[in-house]
Parts: sequence; C-alpha cells; structure tokens
Amino acid sequence: MSNQEQTPENRLRKELPEEVAFGAGEAPEAPEGPETPEEQGNRQAGLTGRQRLAQGLWPPRVTRAQLIVALLLFGLGFGLAVQVASNSDSDSALRGARQEDLVRILDELDDRTQRLEDEKQGLEKQRDELENSSNQAEEARRQTVEKERQLGILAGTVAAQGPGITMTIDDTKGTVEADMLLDAIQELRAAGAEAIQVNGVRVVAGTYLTDAGNSVSVDGNKINAPYRFKVIGKPQDLEPALNIPGGVVQTLEKEQATVTIERSDKIVVDALRAAKRPDYARSSSQ
Repeated sequence: MSNQEQTPENRLRKELPEEVAFGAGEAPEAPEGPETPEEQGNRQAGLTGRQRLAQGLWPPRVTRAQLIVALLLFGLGFGLAVQVASNSDSDSALRGARQEDLVRILDELDDRTQRLEDEKQGLEKQRDELENSSNQAEEARRQTVEKERQLGILAGTVAAQGPGITMTIDDTKGTVEADMLLDAIQELRAAGAEAIQVNGVRVVAGTYLTDAGNSVSVDGNKINAPYRFKVIGKPQDLEPALNIPGGVVQTLEKEQATVTIERSDKIVVDALRAAKRPDYARSSSQ
C-alpha cells in the first residue's frame, strides 16, 4: 500500500516517537546533563509520595544559621546536664539519710535560726536601753564592761564556765589528722560554741592546726591523743551537730578512732591566751 493510501491513524503513529516499555517499579533513565525545572517537575510527578519524601530529607541541606543554632542548643543542653548532675551529687547525702537524721538536721537549722533571732533581740534591747535610760553614760559604761567580758572570753584572755559538752577522741591507730580536728572546731563554732579548749590549749579566732608526725600541733603547741575538747555552749545544739550523717563523728569513726561525747551543766575552760596588741590596727576612736 502506498503512502497516499495510509490511514490517518497509521500516519499519526509514524510521527510519534517509539514507545518504551518499563518494568513494574522501574523509572526512566535520567537524562545526561543538568535538568531543567520543567524536567525536574515531570520527574517528580512520576514518583510516589514516599519517594518524594525520601528525596526531600536526604541528603540533608543544612544552612549556616541552622548549624549555629544546633551548636547553641547542644551547649545549653550540656550545661543543664552538668548542673543537674552537680545538684544530684550535693543532695545525695541527704537523699540517703534516714528520716530521724533528716529531722535532726532540720532541728539543728531551727536552733541556729533561733540563736540568731535571740542575738538580734538582745542587740535591739541594748539599743532601747541606751535610748531610754535616764543616765545614758552609766548605761553605756555598764554595756561596755559586759562587752569587754564577752570579748575576753572570745579572745581567750579570761576563763569561762557554763553548760556544754566534753568530746574525747581516742586515736590508737594514729590516723586522726589536723584537718579532722579543725573540722570538729568549725562544726562546734557553727553550732554556737562560745569557748573551746583542746588538751589545755585555748582555741581562738586565729587558731591554726598542723600535723606533727603522729600527733597534732595547735598554735605551735604539740598535743597527743586522746584529744579532749572542752566546749561551752548549748549541749542540745552541740552534740547533734557532731553526729549529723557524714559529720565529724562518722568521719573520725571511719578512721578507726573512738569518739565519746558527754553533756554537762558545768564546763570550765581555764586555758588562757596572752592579750596581744595589734602591730598596725588602732581603735578609730583614738
């Protein structure tokens, strides 16, 4: 049959490109060279939704701003993690304490608060007495003498007596060191101790302790075990402060030392320190 006798359908098929059969799930081969936007749109139209989602997510396209934000968020998260870990370590001792130990700690905090409140009221009373006294000069002298006596006790220049405790540390193994005794002194001061004496040496604000072989030196005076503390203060505050979980008594017992504490209505602290005149400091009233 000649070209003139071909039907319109056959003539149309001659003009179209040959059909290419694709297998199930196969995609046409990507053309060589960069695709135009129109070609990319046609290719995306032939993909399933899952395939388009995978192409959108991978490979990831991260901008500089997104990278900076990610680094900042990582630093913030790391800082929060460190803070939480620090708080957990500081609270671990209380978290593992027994209920009666927690009650004892709360009682001690209440006692310290009450002592500060009493001291505040005492100072306010002195102020009112000075303001209201008809003979303010005499009242001022009386308060000056009382304050001098109190400062003499703190400075160790006068003897003192009153209720308190006696703590004896028996160190047969020679494991007790100066820093452990210093911790005991600090804990006693925090609990309201007003006068302390260790093996005949008066403890004052400038007292220092050092190790001296198997013994301890207090302000240059060598003392040997057993270490005997005479402490004037409220016994109900002093003894619990030494027995708190992880406190002085438990630390010393871990070093195989034996600690005994006795309460008394009368403790005598009679070791004295010589009054020392400052080399440079002078009263501002002079």
